[in-house]
Amino acid sequence: MPRTHPFRSDTHHDDPVDHLLRDWGRERPELDVAPMAVVGRILHLGRAFEARANTVLRDLDLHYTDLDVLATLRRSGAPYRLTPTALRRSVLITSGAMTACLNRLEKSGLVSRSPEDNDRRSLIAALTPKGRTLIDKAVVVRFAEARDAVSGLTRSERTDLARLLKKLGASLS
Repeated sequence: MPRTHPFRSDTHHDDPVDHLLRDWGRERPELDVAPMAVVGRILHLGRAFEARANTVLRDLDLHYTDLDVLATLRRSGAPYRLTPTALRRSVLITSGAMTACLNRLEKSGLVSRSPEDNDRRSLIAALTPKGRTLIDKAVVVRFAEARDAVSGLTRSERTDLARLLKKLGASLS
């Protein structure tokens, strides 16, 4: 009887993580490669999801990071204004990357920045009407792409996976 791979179903083709696991299992058999079956796939999927998002956002002349900042401002509710610190917490990018992103969005007329009332050194970022129009279109495109990206899973599988990923994320905090 042929030996089956411990991290995949026989009904699916090998993915890049299967190759990684097999190679490390051969080269360093004393290593426990099982956790990398999860971590490697999450990392691989993260890159794939971001690439897919960038592809569908290209027609709107928008990059995923820009969408993330605009969406964070939009979902904050009227008046759609946040400090760079609040934005950074939501989108998880560095201070320098946030500054570059906000500069790009401001240059495009999608956000405006003005001094904060309580701290003149800090600039509040706000959606412009042009930015709000764009993000309202982009979020529809993005959500449709996300729905398509997980269409290979049943509703129950998506619910289970979301729960498990949330649990994993909480365990890392």
